[in-house]
Amino acid sequence: MAAAPRPPAFRGRSSERETLERLLDGARVGRSGALVLRGEAGVGKTALLQHTAGAADGFRVLQVGGVESEMELPFAGLHQLCGPLLDELDALPAPQQDALQVSFGLASGAPRDRFLVGLATLTLLAHVADTQPLLCLVDDLQWLDEASAQVLGFVARRLLAEHVAMVFGVREPSEPRRLPGLPELWLKGLGHEDARALLATVVPGRLDDHVRERLIAETRGNPLALLELPRGMSAAELAGGFGRPGPAVLEDSFQRRLDSLPTATRRLLQLAAADPVGEPLLLWRAAGRLGIGPEAAGAAADAGLLEIGAQVRFRHPSVRSAAYRSATPEERQAVHFALAEATDAEHDPDRRAWHRAQATAAPDEHVAQELEHSAGRALARGGIAAAAAFLETAGTLTPEPEARARRLVAAARAKRDAGALDAALGLLVAIEAGPVSAFQAAEIEQLRGEIAFDQRRAGEAAERLSHAARQLDALDATRALTTHLKALGAGMWAGPGPLREASAAALAAPPAPDAPEPVRLLVDALATRVCEGYAAAAPALRAAVDAALALDVGDDVGRWLWLTGSRSGSIAAMELWDADGWHALVTRHVQVARDMGALVLLQFGLASLVRVRVLDGDLAGAAQAIEEVRAIAEATGTTPVLYTEMLLTAWRGQEALTLKLIERETREAQALGMGRVVQFADCEAAVLYNGLARYDAALEAARRAYTRGDLAYTPFVVGELAEAASRVGDEALVRAALARLEEHTPDPPGDWALGIDARVRALLGGEEAERWYLESIERLGRTRVRLELARSRLLYGEWLRREGRRVDAREQLRVAREAFLAMGAEGFVERTRRELLATGEKVRARRDDTRDDLTPQEQHIARLARDGLSNPEIGAELFLSPRTVEWHLKKVFSKLGISSRRALRDALPLTVDDGLARA
Repeated sequence: MAAAPRPPAFRGRSSERETLERLLDGARVGRSGALVLRGEAGVGKTALLQHTAGAADGFRVLQVGGVESEMELPFAGLHQLCGPLLDELDALPAPQQDALQVSFGLASGAPRDRFLVGLATLTLLAHVADTQPLLCLVDDLQWLDEASAQVLGFVARRLLAEHVAMVFGVREPSEPRRLPGLPELWLKGLGHEDARALLATVVPGRLDDHVRERLIAETRGNPLALLELPRGMSAAELAGGFGRPGPAVLEDSFQRRLDSLPTATRRLLQLAAADPVGEPLLLWRAAGRLGIGPEAAGAAADAGLLEIGAQVRFRHPSVRSAAYRSATPEERQAVHFALAEATDAEHDPDRRAWHRAQATAAPDEHVAQELEHSAGRALARGGIAAAAAFLETAGTLTPEPEARARRLVAAARAKRDAGALDAALGLLVAIEAGPVSAFQAAEIEQLRGEIAFDQRRAGEAAERLSHAARQLDALDATRALTTHLKALGAGMWAGPGPLREASAAALAAPPAPDAPEPVRLLVDALATRVCEGYAAAAPALRAAVDAALALDVGDDVGRWLWLTGSRSGSIAAMELWDADGWHALVTRHVQVARDMGALVLLQFGLASLVRVRVLDGDLAGAAQAIEEVRAIAEATGTTPVLYTEMLLTAWRGQEALTLKLIERETREAQALGMGRVVQFADCEAAVLYNGLARYDAALEAARRAYTRGDLAYTPFVVGELAEAASRVGDEALVRAALARLEEHTPDPPGDWALGIDARVRALLGGEEAERWYLESIERLGRTRVRLELARSRLLYGEWLRREGRRVDAREQLRVAREAFLAMGAEGFVERTRRELLATGEKVRARRDDTRDDLTPQEQHIARLARDGLSNPEIGAELFLSPRTVEWHLKKVFSKLGISSRRALRDALPLTVDDGLARA
């Protein structure tokens, strides 16, 4: 006879329970935390989650469990978790309210970025926890929909000073691995004594010692296996070990128990396992269609496998899994068909479409159309991964080959947008195995090129995108032109060869009068610049930049971000020495991406912002942009875009760190064919060594950057090359730099270009040198390029000292040194200090500054608070809750010795560079 079930006591896990109770204690006092419980099925994750809920005295408890069959429905898990809190949405800023309402299907609208939804969820949980500590429990995270899992991971990584605790249960092995970077607790089987004690609670009478030891060994102390396996063993097996060995797989035990149930009960369990909602009325409506009556539930309840009350609940997820897999393919289709017919088509069309698809064995255009409509609704809620699943299933059920390929290509694109690059490539291979139209073949090639660029394989990306654009030339001129622009963008990163090929293809493309004007102008300007030279392209470059600056973002935010985010507009502005236009494009890109919550695009925008701020002389602002890139990468679980970090460290004179960064970025860039990053590294090495007055090394690096290509690098390379060459006595190379500069200056030239031109002429020496130095200082003083202004003053001061005019030299060098000090350009500070010493000046040591005690994040928060932003506004910008911002500000006040936000203006005074950065 099988052992009679009875409730087991909680055995073992004392250290695990203490860990969870410490997590609750921290949340009670405003020290948030998160913990991921990992382990195999039945090891006790659910029991520990239940224990945590029971120990959470005074907490509000929110719970959700992942359901395997619901994984494709976007934000389903998050909606279930946050459902009890929706009355609190009014407390959120309007964009965050909107993001949650659209994502939960409570309002219509365009898709909201997943991480704006994450920020909204963080704000909502923090707001609710202000009045009562909050515990969020998520079981079976591996089966939660991808959108919900990413948002909850975002929130868990951003918690710090709130009254919130989050605990996740994840069945291992799981693929893909979710919630990276969070504290983890791996659960193993119970110890031997605890396993013996637990086993004794479910086996009446004496248990043969050898059988006991075998059960403990085979189950490896897994608590649920210890409770369930004896139920399937005979009295003879339990008494003496006679008969067949017991199974070691937990689901096999449940499977045998299912096999012993009446047919109607087994079908009811299969039906419940296929329904992710757990809604009793839906279950009974579907059961009625299968001829299953209420009496079937009795045997399931008696067996301790299923409970039907306010919600349908399985004893354990393994029971659900075993029940679903016990069905034959025909039974499974019948179960899903019944659920589809029982689901309200108006209220829940996506679940109905999904059930219909699972019930369909042969291609069916009507079902495929329903799934395609569900994909559109999923995209409107920001569920890109769900849309990919709907489209892929729709494609497999589509009878007509061309429509099938169209849907599968759309599915592959959605997978790429969701970050599932390998899955997208795999689907493209499957599509190409069948018939595709010429247009679809071009789409596939374009998508392969975009994925290659996502993977930073710029050379391959440029080749594929250019090939796709040529294929599209005869099919869709507008689509072809946008693809040519993408090919140019990839070619810029790949290097001169791929860029020239992409440019030639773009110039040969047929006209596309329906394409947006900025796209047409940018393609023409950049391709002409590469193939025909600077002079031929300069007017088109000016027109392209003006069109990009005048573009009304409107509702087409994605296209605007793509135009600026692809660097095309910024490249054109740099070619024109247009610092103001470059600044406007980059800062607008950052603000729009931030407002959208488009964090991937925001990362690339912030990388460009680093360069803009360094040129402005706002090195502190550049450092904060880099820290924000790191924060975004941490929040999203992606790789940070940090190639501009070496620019900042070079200007700070941090030789060891700069060389380490250059080596890392160069190695990766060469492996991936990212030639532009290699050129960028050479340029920053020249900055570093010129600042350290090591001119031979600066000249070597500048010469490499000079010869690699000139697209958008003339404003940054010629000054470094001319300065290093002049210091080593290579006048010919200074004149070559001047010639390059004259060839790459627009007509009419601006003050930035004319200021650098005058400086290079001054470096040639002669009777006119002083006039050129003064003109350089005057012209650069009218621009936002504050670092270059300080460089010209330094060079003029050095020239004056060599001319024996020490008093005049001191005046220029003092101003230059103060500017470099204020900017944080420490490499040039030291060079200027040595020059002042050579004039006989007694240079006082730099004063200690309590601002140096602040971390980069604290500096960023302090500056934003000083500029008048509220805690919620700062939190929205930095992806923190208002309470966490308040916690950081308290630390800032303590370090600066102040007690209010008003005092920040004195402790962190505004500088010219701050004004430029906020302009």
